[in-house]
Amino acid sequence: MTSFNYFPGCSLSGTGRAYDESLRALFRRLEIGLKELEDWNCCGATSYMSIDERAAFVLSGRNLGLARQAGEDDLMVPCAACYLALRKTQHYTGQYPEIAGQVRQSVEAAGLPQGNGVRVRHPIEALYTEIGPARIKKAVVRKWEGGKVACYYGCQIVRPFGDVDDPHYPTRMDELLRAAGIPTVDFALKTKCCGGSLTGTTPEVGKRLNYIILKEALRKSAAALATACPLCQYNLDAYQREMGGPGERFDIPILYFSQLLGWALGAEPKELGLKRQIAGRKLVRQWFQEQEVATHA
Repeated sequence: MTSFNYFPGCSLSGTGRAYDESLRALFRRLEIGLKELEDWNCCGATSYMSIDERAAFVLSGRNLGLARQAGEDDLMVPCAACYLALRKTQHYTGQYPEIAGQVRQSVEAAGLPQGNGVRVRHPIEALYTEIGPARIKKAVVRKWEGGKVACYYGCQIVRPFGDVDDPHYPTRMDELLRAAGIPTVDFALKTKCCGGSLTGTTPEVGKRLNYIILKEALRKSAAALATACPLCQYNLDAYQREMGGPGERFDIPILYFSQLLGWALGAEPKELGLKRQIAGRKLVRQWFQEQEVATHA
């Protein structure tokens, strides 16, 4: 049985809990273990990185040291911001000796080894390269009849590092969903930024950016969006009623790709955190609670 050290990060322990729940359920169905990293801390992403970048590198460096101490080469990191923060820390400590020295001094003071040799993995990349669409297809037990899905990758897991997928037009999430019998649309805005924290700081700008993404998904006749970022999911899900003009209202389910894959592979709605959705709740219940188990190979 394959297993990974697992870094959930702060978001997956809070507003993104459905992502954590559905990932664990999906990986159980694939008989892949996720061993949560003991005593992990905030990765230093978002506002912390903009206020004190070097302190943020130290925070990520400690998590990488914990992963190395745990004795595994790989660290599974599902949150887009956490993934980028850890990869950025590895890159900067490899390129800039002064930053590397500061991180090394702090990590060693905590009694931890250096974590530069740890391979930071995102679930989409790991599922695609370690498991593969063919195995996903064989594991399917439910037939999807919920319409086409727009795969929204966001801007952090594919740029600037291209380990997860193509930086300009990623397709691996699409391929995994299609392998599970879930059709996807040709979505040109799959890496367009949702605005991140702008919904809280400059809401008129943040909501406009989210509106553009949702409007294009509807234009492509998508019944739902699939994402891999807890902040993207929150922005697109929570603010729908505040977007649009007169007579224009959105009610589109914003689901994690792991919820869709997990459901197709037999996980129950409660395992997948589906009760936590805000938009499209009625449609989500119809899709995930009323459809019969199919007899797929």
